[in-house]
Amino acid sequence: LQMQVPFPFSLLCLQVIKCKAAVMWEANKPFSIEEVEVAPPKAQEIRIKIVATGICRSDDHVITGGLVMPFPIILGHEAAGIVESVGQGVTSFKPGDRVIPLFVPQCGECNNCLSTKGNLCSKNDFSSRAGLMPDGTSRFTCKGKAIHHFLGTSTFTEYTVVHESSVAKIDSAAPLEKVCLIGCGFSTGYGAAVQTAKVEPGSTCVIFGVGGVGLSVVMGCKAAGASRIIAVDINSDKFAKAKELGATDCVNPKDFKKPIHEVLIEMTGHGVDYSFEVIGRTETMVAALACCQYNYGVSVIVGVPPAAQQITFDPMLLFSGRTWKGSVFGGWKSKDSVPKLVADYMNKKFVLDPLITHTLPFTKINEGFDLLRTGK
Repeated sequence: LQMQVPFPFSLLCLQVIKCKAAVMWEANKPFSIEEVEVAPPKAQEIRIKIVATGICRSDDHVITGGLVMPFPIILGHEAAGIVESVGQGVTSFKPGDRVIPLFVPQCGECNNCLSTKGNLCSKNDFSSRAGLMPDGTSRFTCKGKAIHHFLGTSTFTEYTVVHESSVAKIDSAAPLEKVCLIGCGFSTGYGAAVQTAKVEPGSTCVIFGVGGVGLSVVMGCKAAGASRIIAVDINSDKFAKAKELGATDCVNPKDFKKPIHEVLIEMTGHGVDYSFEVIGRTETMVAALACCQYNYGVSVIVGVPPAAQQITFDPMLLFSGRTWKGSVFGGWKSKDSVPKLVADYMNKKFVLDPLITHTLPFTKINEGFDLLRTGK
């Protein structure tokens, strides 16, 4: 056969793959497990077999309309997998490589990639929300219809196609079912503390929302040497794990009649050095800013802001000297940093197991989202 066909064996891989995917046909409906066709990777693209994927609140924001994206769509952006095939011109990846898809790409050419201060590559789909590959087309088809991509990753499928700027090669020995969290939740929270805020030893921090990302902020604050780490959540069931990972105090706003920022200022005497909003609510974003020390406090927005909502706040909160910052993917340059974070995990510099509450088969994805929405 090889003598008769003057093409390399890899050509046999570059066929359409039929596989299962969780398709979201319209907003506020359950995922539908469908057979989809996944096209071969085009030039500078990589097709990946997804081994493990995490469920993130940002996926749910698309379902509820808080993050506007085109439908139908295959969601998912926190995953790890194995390269199945590569498109023309791809030299830094080969079939069999262990990889993490990157919802924030790193093209290495735009202003943000070239700056030491930025990490939100201008080639990202977060800003345009086109739901397509960089060439303006989709690699997914279902029932004769093109299905949109999500943030250039789309990991709720057995196979996906990503641009080579949106994938990082990692240690082949890393457990994919754990390091998939480095694709979003862990890196986003941990980096917000150590990279964006640059928390200092001895400082006081407060984290609004201690789900997976918030817990990762707690871990980052502890790693940076913060002396007081206050976890704020309306679900007190989350406090035991927050304390396990480094929180020194836990506060439920429902236990107080006064605004939460006043409670926190009273607790600390003058406000906190660093605050993190990890929910995605405008009210808590303002509260997080207000509870900071009035002259040199730093507040970081980590949760995805809801679509079409505005923030109203007293400008004196900023005039007095506070700093208000945003953080996407923890401020990390994705392609450079993800392999290093995986190496740090392998060297036991941080843990990931406590962030994993349930492990479900892919077909139970709707049950997974129910667990997310009920705070479990």
